[in-house]
Amino acid sequence: MLALIVMFFYIPVFLAFFWSFFLERPFGGGSEFVGFQNFRRVLSDQEFWRAMWRTLLFMVLAPGTAIGVSLVLALAADRGIRLSQPARNIIIWPKAIAGASIGLVFVFIFNPRLGLFAPLNDLFPGLWNPRIDGTDAYLTLLFAQVWNGIPFNFIILLSGLQTIPDSLTKAAAMDGAGPWRRIIDIQIPLLTPQLFLTFVLEFVGSVVEAFGLIDTMTEGGPGGATTLLVYKIYVDGFKAYDLSGAATQTALLMTAVAIMVALQFRLEKRVKYER
Repeated sequence: MLALIVMFFYIPVFLAFFWSFFLERPFGGGSEFVGFQNFRRVLSDQEFWRAMWRTLLFMVLAPGTAIGVSLVLALAADRGIRLSQPARNIIIWPKAIAGASIGLVFVFIFNPRLGLFAPLNDLFPGLWNPRIDGTDAYLTLLFAQVWNGIPFNFIILLSGLQTIPDSLTKAAAMDGAGPWRRIIDIQIPLLTPQLFLTFVLEFVGSVVEAFGLIDTMTEGGPGGATTLLVYKIYVDGFKAYDLSGAATQTALLMTAVAIMVALQFRLEKRVKYER
């Protein structure tokens, strides 16, 4: 396992940082050390900052929405409401679907002529069209990522809820606490370890998992509205053959994600691991 981690994680990370200081020729022929010239070139590119902004917004909206919906579903399943048992199995099925397949499905679901919004487009022409409207395309990508993240978060949060002793909630109910008060004062505070875990994993995963969705749904369009940084790196490196620029952007993206995760771990002191 350690050899696999070194081969497929540490070595690529090292090479990305190493190549960011060199001018790599796309078809061989050696490389030239240029120091921080690649960083100056990338940081002065307005398209890089637009892609970074879209990425940061996506990393906040997608995990937050996915975890929020998963929490509501987990609370409903934990209370044992009607049809909660079959719903537990149905909700986790999407986790078995590849990201590219999810992208194809959502392209059809949100098709302006054949999908869910087709009746609205008949009444209000042009109301929804992800093919030409950047905001609609971004929302479609966001919906697909949220739907993809719900199953895993649901399992983790439901398992955390089921480890909370019934004696605590029953004692609160005997004291007159209603369902919402028990959720806010007892269940959510005791669920902070699972919430912290899901947010960190979803936050980091949204950076990588979005690539398959973008490639099958929008290819970064329309007009670059869905070009997140991970997809821009792919386009620059494998289509424009700007290997040095792609490596530099990779280094910057990894650094930004590492800083944000470190900040999240600084908040870990508020997580309650003892009950």
